Amino acid sequence: MGGHDPLVLMCLPEAIEEFLSCLRARKLSPHTVSGYESDLRIVGEIAAGLAGVAVDGLEVRHLNGRLIRGAFAVFSDPRSAASINRAWSAWNRLLTFCVSEGMLEGNPMAAVPRPKQPVKAPKPLLGDGTASAELLERIAAGARKARDPWVERDLVVLGLALVTGMRSAELLGVTLGSIGGSAGDRRIQVVGKGGKTRSLPIEPPIEFLIERYLDSRLRRFGLTALPRSAALLVDTANEPLQRGGLQYLVRQCYRYAGIHDRVQKGTLVHALRHEFATRLAERGASAHELMELLGHSSIVTGQAYVASTAREVRRAAQGNPAYGVLDRLGAGGGDG
Repeated sequence: MGGHDPLVLMCLPEAIEEFLSCLRARKLSPHTVSGYESDLRIVGEIAAGLAGVAVDGLEVRHLNGRLIRGAFAVFSDPRSAASINRAWSAWNRLLTFCVSEGMLEGNPMAAVPRPKQPVKAPKPLLGDGTASAELLERIAAGARKARDPWVERDLVVLGLALVTGMRSAELLGVTLGSIGGSAGDRRIQVVGKGGKTRSLPIEPPIEFLIERYLDSRLRRFGLTALPRSAALLVDTANEPLQRGGLQYLVRQCYRYAGIHDRVQKGTLVHALRHEFATRLAERGASAHELMELLGHSSIVTGQAYVASTAREVRRAAQGNPAYGVLDRLGAGGGDG
């Protein structure tokens, strides 16, 4: 009587493929899935070599802490802490999946040490804090030269990034239906990492610029209306703006606004997110408010999570200095 059910017998490559299929079904980005696949296969081949079998002959039930720890020791030698942690996370998710599918009795990753990663310092725009104002003002004045200029669209891209702190993928995922609420109390529903949603407050200055941009979009393409499912940000062919197009647009805005030398290495669109958080922190936003606005799952310093009320979050977002610039631009702008 009793006892455990027999383990499901499956070789490692087959288990990896089943796991990746689950990730694809969850609509994870192809880039993320590809990264997982690479880390899983490389460490898997090392583990098979240590076990003295071909990788196709390594059964999941034989994966234990000692074997995986040895494989990670070999894998880690030439690699950075960030690469090791990424691979550790991939294997932890794979083996958790294997446990849930009855291939393993327990996840052995607790026996595999992982390096501590230093907290990355924020990388806002360099200078005295006026770079974002200069960026918005110069782009509004038509500084960006293009074959088919579209000032209204460019301002919304930069303005939204600066007053919400959205990631690139989040900006690109916003549709007209993502914006809700009554005038003066509008919010944007954002789908962040891991499919988690959050609601970000926006204020009248950016609301006005969005309305002006959408009016210009109707005129530009000879349309009478736009469906709620339409992407908010589009290219000059009225197709949803893609990651490469967004990066190019922001890079060009930095260049023509004359602030490219204030963008720190390794950032582009993300510099606007860092600028958002840094300037709010300077004006008194708490770590908890920033955590909610940015969509972070925890506070690295170890502070206890305290949920902020919608009113507190809106008050923190209202302190963004970019709103003052956008307000002036909206009040003084025409069709542009």
